[in-house]
This record gives sequence, C-alpha cells and structure tokens, in this order.
Amino acid sequence: MTSALAKMDALLTVMAALRHPETGCAWDREQDFATIAPYTVEEAYEVAAAATEGNPAQLKDELGDLLFQVVYHARLAEELGWFDFAEVAGAITEKMMSRHPHVFGDAADRTAAAQTAAWEVQKVAERARRAEHGTLAGIATAIPALARAQKLTARAARVGFDWPDAEAVLDKLAEETAELRAELPDADPARIQDELGDMLFVLANLARKLGQSAEACLAVANAKFTRRFNAVEAALAAAGKTPADSTLAEMDQLWNEAKVGEKA
Repeated sequence: MTSALAKMDALLTVMAALRHPETGCAWDREQDFATIAPYTVEEAYEVAAAATEGNPAQLKDELGDLLFQVVYHARLAEELGWFDFAEVAGAITEKMMSRHPHVFGDAADRTAAAQTAAWEVQKVAERARRAEHGTLAGIATAIPALARAQKLTARAARVGFDWPDAEAVLDKLAEETAELRAELPDADPARIQDELGDMLFVLANLARKLGQSAEACLAVANAKFTRRFNAVEAALAAAGKTPADSTLAEMDQLWNEAKVGEKA
C-alpha cells in the first residue's frame, strides 16, 4: 500500500509539473476540461478493448493512461478551487462503502441479484438528493448513443414501460423498417435521420430483451467486417489487384469465401 501511495503521489507531482504556469509543458498548460474530455473517452474505450482481449501488459498500460486522465481532470479542478484528487478518491470510497453495507456495515449478506436491486434503490435516493427527478434522470448524455438508448429503455422497463418479449420488439422493428422504406423516395435527410434513429433505438431495445449489450454486439460485427474485408484485400493483392480496380462482384465472391473460411 505504501508503494502504491508513493507512486500515486509521484503521478500527481508529474501532473502538477506539466501544468506549472512557468516551467510546465506548453501543450498541457493550454488544455481545459472540454479539450481533455475526448481523450478521456478514448482511453476508456482502449481500457475496455484491452480487457476484452485479455492482454495483461496492454491492459496495465491502458489503465495507466485512463488513470492519468482522472488525475488531469482533478488537477484542472484543483486549479479552479473546486476539489482535488484526494477529494475525488475520498468521495468514491465513501460511495462504495455506503453502497455495500453487507461488506462494510452490519447489513445481512446479499446475493448478486439482491445487491443489484439494492444498488438501484440507493442510486434513486442519490439522484433525489441531487434534485434529479424522473425515471430517466441521471443517465449520462455523453455516453455512446447506442449504449444510452439501451440504458434509457432498461430504466423505463423498471416501471413497466416495456414490450412483453423479443418477438414484440421484432414486430416493432419491421414497422420502423417499413416507415424508413416509405421515406426513401423523397430522400428528405431530416425524415430519414428520424426514421433511421427509430430503427436503431428499437435495435437497442431488442439487444436488451435478448440479454445482450448493443455496443458489444456492434463491436463484434465491426471486428468481423474488418477481418473479412482485410481477407478480401489480401486475396486481391495476391492477384496483383486492389479494391479500386476490382468489381463489386469480384469482391463479393472473395467476401463469401472469407465467410465460408471463418465458419469452417
């Protein structure tokens, strides 16, 4: 623990040095919450990717990058007199202890399901203390839209606003698909955006009803597309060609071959 605290102090010292108004890094001195936020989001995704891939060295590196983002935001807040890193760490420590009275208090032991239910009850109380009212209050607007759609529908489902099963969601998806198809002849960008958004929202609902993460499903699809398209390019290169000087039929044939190869 002493070693960890010493290294944390060293990181905080490095951050302070980077932001020093006279001797710090010119780039770091120019940053603020808005300019750093995109890097924070990016680092969080890189942590998730490293964790999914199960690469210990990469995960350690990415966690360090994400920790630096937390330290960066805390330093900016400290310079404004809002709070410092110690207060951030203290606040999350208190929150976790209060949310786990069966570990840090005298509450009875809980199953995972009971803990999830208790956690949600406590979060409702916390939102009320922050004057956040309504079923959908407190769902961050900065998270990816697909993930937010799933969170919104999950929250609404807790109060009974939900389809009965996945089949009903598929029926709704067919309805939304027909509405989008009807807009195609006019090609009004605003209408197409609206109807396509409805389709994506229903798909997020479908993922939830099937016990899946919409973001994770799309990530798998992205990886699959990348693998297969890379295989298409590799096959074309072996024949001395590129996608630019190949026909769609040629590429489609190679795509199907890559697909069969993966399944085999």
